[in-house]
This record gives sequence, structure tokens and C-alpha cells, in this order.
Amino acid sequence: MSDPKSSYGEPVDEPRGVDDVVGRANEGLAEAEAAGRGAVADEHSAETPAPAVDESDAGAPVPDEDERDGAAVAAPAAAEPAAAEPDPWDSPEAASLNYSSPAVPADEPPTVVAAPVVTPSEPVVAEPVATAAPAPQPIFVQAPEAPRPRGNRAAAGAIGLLAALSFAVLYLAARLGFAALAGDVTGANVGTSALEVLATAAFWVPVVVFFIAFWLLGAIINRGRWGAWVIFGLLVGVAAYGGHILGALFQAPFWALTASEGARVVEAELLAPLAIAAFVIGRELTIWFGAWAAARAKRVTELNIEAQREYERTLEAGPQLVRP
Repeated sequence: MSDPKSSYGEPVDEPRGVDDVVGRANEGLAEAEAAGRGAVADEHSAETPAPAVDESDAGAPVPDEDERDGAAVAAPAAAEPAAAEPDPWDSPEAASLNYSSPAVPADEPPTVVAAPVVTPSEPVVAEPVATAAPAPQPIFVQAPEAPRPRGNRAAAGAIGLLAALSFAVLYLAARLGFAALAGDVTGANVGTSALEVLATAAFWVPVVVFFIAFWLLGAIINRGRWGAWVIFGLLVGVAAYGGHILGALFQAPFWALTASEGARVVEAELLAPLAIAAFVIGRELTIWFGAWAAARAKRVTELNIEAQREYERTLEAGPQLVRP
């Protein structure tokens, strides 16, 4: 029978012993343990070829189990290369594609892009800081002022001027009338007598006293009713009566008279018809012109009430925002 080696030209493994089989199994276990430790052991095992088994080692003595385990751990490079996965770029389809970029070797480490570092020379942009919105400021609104009540004193003074002018006319007429009754004034000299009366202090003093008394009464009554003018008009009449006597003293004149002469002048004018006429004229004019002043005071009172109501409505409505 021919030799198998000479017939086929291939070496034929000779049968080995049990110890050799056990050694081979231990080596396989060591290789599996080394392959599971990491990628570094896989790369070394892939680059380093497995040592060829010499047939002459078949008859060599088999080392102990402890020696075999130590040798397997100390020499991970003796492990067989792991089966490499086929590279998809080595296929004919990938070779037919035309890429302009150069091929990157698989052995080069991946490129790591580091984060930019801000140096002191570069400007540092401050991040916006969220701030709380400012609280709304209170708005102070000036409260409307209360309306001032209108008075009637100025109107009473103006009405008093007209009343005094009327008093002067009536008082002059009374003087000329009583002089005519005495025979001192006639139709021929009435104008001259009137001018002579207008030039005396005895005529103007009662007129001035009447005006002052009327205005003072109007200032006291102010917005009072007409009844107050009717009642207190007696005081104005009394003032006009006293003004007639005071005018007689000024006409004397009193600074050139003695006390007894002044007393006689006063006694002569106490019951004089012209003094009584001054009292009556002053009393009546105060009543009628006082009615005019009272009507004016009523109108002023209504205006004050309306202004007060408007002020109260403004307070109830509160401050209003007026936009241009």
C-alpha cells in the first residue's frame, strides 16, 4: 500500500496522545479568556499569527496542568487570530465607486474635537441677567379743593351806594321843602338855595352816615333773607337820624362852640322835622334796597349749593386719567 504523503502530496497529521488533546483544550480556554478582556488583546491576537505546531513536539513531554495554565495566562499573544469581519470597501461594488477623498486608514485613532478655550485676550460676552420688573410707582393726585362760599357783602356795598344817592336826593328835597314852608325858598331862588345846601356839611354828613350804616348791616346779614333787612333797617334809620344831628354840629362848627352851646344845638335838632325825615327816609330806603340785596343773596346761596354738589360728585368719581 502506497504512502499517503507520496500519493497526494499533503502532510497527514499523526495521531496524538490524550495529554496532547487536553493541552490543546486548555489552550483554547485560555484563548477565549484572553479574547474577552478587551480590544487590545483582540488586536494583538489578530496581528500575531499562531505558532505552527511542529510534528516533532508530538513526542515531547506534556507539562503539568499548573504550568499550562500559567503559560496560557502569561502569553496571550499565542492565541489564535479572531475571525476578522469582511471590509465592505474591499467589495467589487465599492471599488467601482469613484471617491475623490483619500481613504482613511483603519488603524488611525478617531479625531477628537476639543471645546474652544476662551483666553483672556478674547472678549468675554456677559450673559444677560434677568432682572425683576420695577414696581409701579404710585401716582399722587391732588384732591380738588372745596369751593369757597360766595358772599354778598360786596353786592350790599354797591347797593348801599345807590341807596345813599337816593337818600341824598330825598334828604335834599326834604330840606328845600321845609325851607319853602318857612318862606326861605321860593320858585325864584330854589336853584340857588339847592346849591347852598349841597355846599354845607350838614347835608353830606347824614348821607355818609347812612351809607356806612347800610353797608355794615349788609355785611352782617350777608346772604340773609329780606326779613332781616326789614327788622334791622330800624338801626339804619337811627343812624340817619344821628347823622342829621352830627351834621348840625359840623355846620356850627362844634370845635368853635362851648359845651353849653353844643348842647343847645343838639336839643334844637332832636325833634326837628328834618331829623325825623332823615330817620324815615333811612328806614324806608333800607327796606326797599334791602329787598334787592336779599334777592342777590338768594342767588348766591343757590350758586354755593350747586358748587358744593359738583364738588361732592367730583370726590365720588375719584381721580380721572386724561389722555391727550
